[in-house]
Amino acid sequence: EFGVGKTTLAQLVYNDNSIRDYFDLKAWVCVSNEFDVIKITKTILESVTSQSCNKNDLNSLQVELKENLSSKKFLLVLDDVWNENYDDWTKLRSPFDVGTSGSKIIITTRSSNVSSIMRTVADYSLQILSDNDSLCMLAHHALERVDFTGHLDLKEIGMEIVKKCGGLPLALST
Repeated sequence: EFGVGKTTLAQLVYNDNSIRDYFDLKAWVCVSNEFDVIKITKTILESVTSQSCNKNDLNSLQVELKENLSSKKFLLVLDDVWNENYDDWTKLRSPFDVGTSGSKIIITTRSSNVSSIMRTVADYSLQILSDNDSLCMLAHHALERVDFTGHLDLKEIGMEIVKKCGGLPLALST
């Protein structure tokens, strides 16, 4: 579902200080509609090495990525994945077997088919916010407060906005 906070939640995890200390390497790739295994592998490699790469051969990219991930604990986020092709996922994931125990790959997707193809653990579906939580979030963004105390005249308008947003955090923050 669009706007429930998948990317935002992944960003919070990715940027958390304790996460930074736990992993040797981190990489973030926004995938979207085009699941190009070579392009994604190259982006991961460039993120891990902090250097640009002009290779375009999947095998040599994966060999170099394996060398850089070998014996390291890594966190990889693949954001907004749409591809439902199991073979593409199998090709992409082959270099990740060299990471040490505790390495993680987080995938954000709107598709339950994608999560069932890629998962090795149970997926977690984000739910829309309750009206009360939505109202608190709106108060936070609009008034920089936890609620409408001191601004009761705005609470009714806030509830109308909450109903229009349907519990979607992205709509509420916008």
